[in-house]
Amino acid sequence: MKILVVGGGGREHALAWKCAEPPYVDKVFCAPGNAGTAREDKVINVAIPPEDLESLASFAEEENIALTIVGPEAPLVSGIVNAFNARGLKCFGPTKEASVLEGSKVFTKDFLHRHRIPTGKYKSFSDISKAVNYIKDCEFPLVIKADGLASGKGVFITSDLVEAERVVRTILSGNKFGEAGSQIVIEEFLDGEEVSYICITDGYHCVPFASSQDHKARDDGDSGPNTGGMGAYSPAPLLDTELEHRVLDEIIYPTLSGLREEGRLYKGFLYAGLMINSKKQPKVLEFNCRFGDPEAQPTLFRLKTDLVDACLKTLEGDIGELQLEFDSKTALGVVLAANGYPESYQTGWSVKVAEKASVLKDLKIFHAGTALSGDVVVSTGGRVLCVVGRGDNVREAQMVSYKGVDLVESSNLFYRSDIGYRAIARLKSP
Repeated sequence: MKILVVGGGGREHALAWKCAEPPYVDKVFCAPGNAGTAREDKVINVAIPPEDLESLASFAEEENIALTIVGPEAPLVSGIVNAFNARGLKCFGPTKEASVLEGSKVFTKDFLHRHRIPTGKYKSFSDISKAVNYIKDCEFPLVIKADGLASGKGVFITSDLVEAERVVRTILSGNKFGEAGSQIVIEEFLDGEEVSYICITDGYHCVPFASSQDHKARDDGDSGPNTGGMGAYSPAPLLDTELEHRVLDEIIYPTLSGLREEGRLYKGFLYAGLMINSKKQPKVLEFNCRFGDPEAQPTLFRLKTDLVDACLKTLEGDIGELQLEFDSKTALGVVLAANGYPESYQTGWSVKVAEKASVLKDLKIFHAGTALSGDVVVSTGGRVLCVVGRGDNVREAQMVSYKGVDLVESSNLFYRSDIGYRAIARLKSP
């Protein structure tokens, strides 16, 4: 059997690595992949960009690909599943119609309101003056979001009127996010703790992955600008059994039902970014139509179930009895990013990983923004590596991860030193 993974980031490295595990899988193609996927057993990089939907579909036809798994959101929002389905090809992910859940924050907030799914209060605008007049009567902090896809960088938490007005003008002027910034959502700031709730769904049933928590802010203590994610860990102790039932009953199943009612049957990974307040009430911050990044790396490092089989069963509508099994240990991933990320940064820097890293059982280094220049690994993006460690608890997993970070040699990378700090604070002192 041949598998195709679309994308070239850390999430796609994790997906390709996991898809290569079953003995019945002969080859895993990764389009375009990175330096990490190029060095995995049974994984072959293919120089097709994720946005070239027709070339990807033609490749899948020519190679007799049994299953395509789409990593990033952009091709899903553009309709890659529709393009593959039109050719009779199996492609794991939501259709263009269902992917609007991530493609438009305005649509999603309106959808949540229509179906009475808990979320923060909001207003949407396309006119700068109307938006500025609105925020004059708002309480701060205030959250302002670009409507379209912005690689995790289109969300701003503003502390006062001056900052909020500047963000409104920056987004709606079209200079920063282009078409993705043609509309904005202005919403109340929700206090609490974030959790990533990711499941696999056939549009009717839902099978949850292990919980995880992302660290979106660039700097220690959750300060600095938002990024695509600076690290994550799984499981997240915040999400206990009682809270998970609430999430399923109040958010996930009403969302799937609402999408079906509106003719947008959803199949694939569904990622709900949630805020949990002090009363353990969950509210939706955002939806993503794919696996999270960097949540995928520690979560898939713990996954014991055959991912290929799970995806095929989902597409066939056969997940009623599907269960996902995870390693009892905690996994924690630390992202190494290029200096200057998420704003301007340089690429082309050499990245060396000590040989020792490849033989350590509880350590896995997933590549993101990397490529091979001959035999040398060089940086090609903002997020370069995700170093994942595994341990009996989050503190031990953190220790393994940061020891792994020490095995990476590069003069142009930075990382947060506190990934997992919220979970560690929950541990009882020895």
